[in-house]
Amino acid sequence: MPARIKRDDDVIVIGGKDRGKRGKVLRVDPKKNRVYVEGLNIVKRHQRPQQVSGTRGGQVGGVIEKEGPIHVSNVMLVDPSDGKPTRVGIEVHEGKRYRMAKRTATRID
Repeated sequence: MPARIKRDDDVIVIGGKDRGKRGKVLRVDPKKNRVYVEGLNIVKRHQRPQQVSGTRGGQVGGVIEKEGPIHVSNVMLVDPSDGKPTRVGIEVHEGKRYRMAKRTATRID
């Protein structure tokens, strides 16, 4: 089954603590059915300073904030024509597969 949501897609969160917010997909984890959305589901992680060989500074430690995973079922793709959430369908045209917005039948790719 082809991926319905890919990197650099605009999505809207439809469930969870960030419901209603929108952002760009940074990365997709298809094995766990998770997506990482820019600026959403921020989690705090405690990190030790890392000593990098050859450089003076290294990686800084402390409490860092980064995006956490969101389940694919909790996000919907943004329709490129009107900016509202839409389901995704697959259209085959001349032997090539395209993703399309079910709401307005416009191509996403």
